[in-house]
Amino acid sequence: MPVYIVDKPLGLTSHDVVAHARKALRTRQVGHAGTLDPLATGVLVLLTHEATKLSPFLSGSDKAYLAWVAFGASTPTLDTEGPISETGDASQLTAERVAAALPPFLALTEQRPPQYSAVKRGGVKGYEAARRGEALELGARPAGYRRLELLGFAPTRDALPSPVPATLPEPLGALPTALLKLEVRAGTYVRAFARDLGAALGVPAHLAGLVRTRAGRFSLADALPLTALGEAAGRPLADALPYPLLTLSQQEALRVRQGQPPALREALDVGARVGLVDPEGQLVAVAERQEGRLKLLRVWV
Repeated sequence: MPVYIVDKPLGLTSHDVVAHARKALRTRQVGHAGTLDPLATGVLVLLTHEATKLSPFLSGSDKAYLAWVAFGASTPTLDTEGPISETGDASQLTAERVAAALPPFLALTEQRPPQYSAVKRGGVKGYEAARRGEALELGARPAGYRRLELLGFAPTRDALPSPVPATLPEPLGALPTALLKLEVRAGTYVRAFARDLGAALGVPAHLAGLVRTRAGRFSLADALPLTALGEAAGRPLADALPYPLLTLSQQEALRVRQGQPPALREALDVGARVGLVDPEGQLVAVAERQEGRLKLLRVWV
């Protein structure tokens, strides 16, 4: 029941990757811990069998990206899927102006999601309405930027060297482009960031390329090509948890598997979570510190 880390190829949906994994691993019990758009590549965490129970504990993890933001044109999808819906003169932009526009984002706690998104209103997903030519009023949602760094700015996207091997979608034209490193909270749309960065600079903009370089504890260095998934051994469940680990004795592990929380013996803040593992390092449970005790949130038998 391991965890697999793959480098999602360009053009596939996260559901496509899950479908491929089900065939390669010969099981229907496969899910993922954080959607990647078809035009994005990079780290996608796959969960199999009992590991699917980890999803609630992983989906809220921070993510890191390399993002190429092109200025002078926007699209309904906010990326290169197109078509171009608005243009503007971005010839006066400079690296200094782009860098100066970044700090205010670090103070934001909300973001308006893209129309083409799975965010629902009245039971209808944004992208469903958008494909019918309708616009849903999608209110701002919790989001946040941990770090924003401008790595480069050039007259065209292809003039920017990438820090990692990257397969990018076809650009929509020879547009001034910024390459940025982002670390964001879960739920933050990088396509919406591209839109909002353009708005801050007074020009339309769109996301011209995206690579997820980290999801939770896993980076691109941990990711396998999708084609190698069938031969991969996978990773233990405990490796995926974004919490500290507490090793139990065999007797403690047995009692926890029977639903009895262990005695509180670590200095944990109220509300802090911890992974409980047996002496072999196998995940037994996820627990949360409450007043004077640990509460078991999920147990693996």
